[in-house]
Amino acid sequence: MARVLVIVPFPMDAENLEKRKAQLGSVKLGEGIDFEFRPVRIAPANYVSQQDSVLADIGILEAGITAQEEGFDAVCIDTVSDSGMSALRSVLDIPVIGAGRHAMLAALMLGEKFSILAMWDRWRHLYTKTLAELGLAHKCASLRSAGLQPNNQSLLAGKEDEFFPALHKAAMACIEEDGADVIILGSTTMHEAHAYLAERLPVPIINPGPLTYRLADAAIKLKLSHSRIAYPAPLESARARLRAMGERAAGL
Repeated sequence: MARVLVIVPFPMDAENLEKRKAQLGSVKLGEGIDFEFRPVRIAPANYVSQQDSVLADIGILEAGITAQEEGFDAVCIDTVSDSGMSALRSVLDIPVIGAGRHAMLAALMLGEKFSILAMWDRWRHLYTKTLAELGLAHKCASLRSAGLQPNNQSLLAGKEDEFFPALHKAAMACIEEDGADVIILGSTTMHEAHAYLAERLPVPIINPGPLTYRLADAAIKLKLSHSRIAYPAPLESARARLRAMGERAAGL
């Protein structure tokens, strides 16, 4: 049985964690693979500043640094920011899949230009960073926001009647005004809107979280992982210090 660790980028209770686990229902992986969802212990309130990005990197690194020793075969990071991905790749030999960059790369298998559909403008810096790292800014038709403030715990629950049509309107603007032929959901917190949008849009729409599960499955089966030249190992492990920080943040 292959085991995949999915790192959830915020501390949360069991009820809200189930809303994250619901993403598994969007992709059929069959038998032989199991997913464990683990919330971080260190996190910002949201991902809206450079300070937040530093905290997110640390929290996701702390949550996944022992994944290989725990017997996991791959790690998926449940945020389009790809926080902690590079750091985890430097300390793990197993595949580490980030939702953001892989959604962008997958979009280019389906079309020529993609738009990223976000809930609010304060996430824009997350996308521009990854676009710059990949050199794909010229392939991004637009970054559009529906002007909706997200809740990283309850996700879209109870707001479907308001949020889903607003997201659809913004997605259509990406297509009709900006020239996008593929849409990417700008956050895994938006996954509950995917089915609604997929039924109503004339172009493919990528759900980043479930995509990472399929890619992790493929990487395990193909025995592929990241390059040690691109992601060199540190000279000294920070595991003990990170664990102490995590325990302090959790009040242990």
